[in-house]
Formats: sequence, C-alpha cells, structure tokens
Amino acid sequence: MPEIELSAGTVAYEDTGGEGPVVVLLHGLLHDASVWRHVVAELRPDHRLVAPTLPYGAHRRPMSRPPTPDLVNELIVEFLERLDLRDVTLVESDCGRAQTVAARHPERLARLVLISCEAFDNYPPGLPGKMIGLACRVPGGVPLMVRVLGWKPLRRLPVGFGALTKRPLPDDVVARWLRPLRTDPAIRRDFRHYHTHVRRTELLEAAQGLRRFERPALVVWATEDLMMPREHGRSLAELLPRGRLVELRNTRTLIAEDRPQRLASLLRWFVADG
Repeated sequence: MPEIELSAGTVAYEDTGGEGPVVVLLHGLLHDASVWRHVVAELRPDHRLVAPTLPYGAHRRPMSRPPTPDLVNELIVEFLERLDLRDVTLVESDCGRAQTVAARHPERLARLVLISCEAFDNYPPGLPGKMIGLACRVPGGVPLMVRVLGWKPLRRLPVGFGALTKRPLPDDVVARWLRPLRTDPAIRRDFRHYHTHVRRTELLEAAQGLRRFERPALVVWATEDLMMPREHGRSLAELLPRGRLVELRNTRTLIAEDRPQRLASLLRWFVADG
C-alpha cells in the first residue's frame, strides 16, 4: 500500500489508478480503507478509486501531530492537493469530515456523497460514540474497549460493531481494524487525543456551509441505522442545493459492508448522471 508524507504525519492509501472518474472514499472510526474493499472491486474497472486510511484508530503509523477532527479535515484537503486529485467525487461513510471539507474547500470536488454519517448535533453519534468518548477519558479505558470489541461473543452488541452492520463482520477484518489499538501505545494516544478534542459545533457549522455547496450531492441512508437518525439523511438532502436522497433497507451504518453491490451501483449511476 502506498504512503504519503503529509504535514501531520504519514497516511497510507489505496489507489487503483486508471483514467476513469476519481472517487475518493473516506471511512469512519475504528476501521480503515479496507471497509471499501467490496465497493472498490465493483467500481475499479471504470473508475479511479482512492481510499486513504485516516488516523481514526486503525491506522498503522502514529501521527507526528496529535490528530483532532479539525486536523483530519486539513489532512483530507492536503491529501487531495498533494495527489493533485481534481473533479473528485468525495464519498464519506460513518464520520462527518467530508461535510466540513465540502463546505470550506469545494474547489477540487465535482460531487459529494454522504452515506449514513455523523451530522448536525449527532456528534459523537449514538451509544457507541458515547462509549468511545467515555473510554478515552477513563484511565485504561481504550485497552478495555478494544478487548470488548474484539471478543466475538460481545461483538454484536449495540455498543460495538453490532450497531454498524446487520450481519457479522469477518473475523479477519475485525482483527485488522483493532490490531493497531491493541498493540501500539502511540496509536492509542492518537485515538484518545482525537476523541478528547471533538469540537461539538463542527457539523452544525458544516451544515450551514453545505447550503452553499452548488455541486451535485447524493445522500444514501440506512433506514435501520441504530446510530444515525433517519431524519438526518432527509435533512442533509434538503439543505444541499442539488441534493438527492436514497434510503436503503436491510442495512445499518456500514452500507459498504452490508450492501456493497447496491452501494456501488448507486455510486456508478451518480458519477455518470450527477
């Protein structure tokens, strides 16, 4: 996997290359770019897919500057600039950083796709978000959280990965996502710093900025999401000047895991039609 040295540290990323439309895929907390593996497999014949692993706890190399949500926003913009990615379809799932990037730095974006993600005042989102915030403030909380998330009998609980998907995640995928937090104290420090520096007004500010985002936007929302309120999907689509809403059944937050083929077909349609 290639890496790029950015101002706050090294970021690994996947890049399928090719001459097709550029789609940049942003993942959420406690997972890495591999969450997009099925979507990438579907789209790679006719798109260039670029998927960075952001410093959300599953990254392999600690940051040189302690990450915060605002710093990750800067990293995404810098990543697009350093790779000279233009006319990008920026796609986000779970986390909300793409909203701030689109609101403040739309110059490299052709389209925006928001998939069941943090929005408005749901930040950190749901019961799992509150659990993570608590774990980052209690001594020894992060290692304990990782053990609970990694223990298979507890994995489907609604405070863990069970809140994110309708179907169990593969064991090797969960192990991959949790390994950095389990084995590297520096990654745990990054994770704690990120979660103890959440600026709770960020996504409310981003929502105001999205009202001026004049490019095509697609909102894809899981009707059975346990973390992201269904009305937030509708509200995002309404405030975006060129927003469209698609609601999907039989999935939770990580639609890329539960219904990757359907999500890939929506992205292919939107990139071609939007």
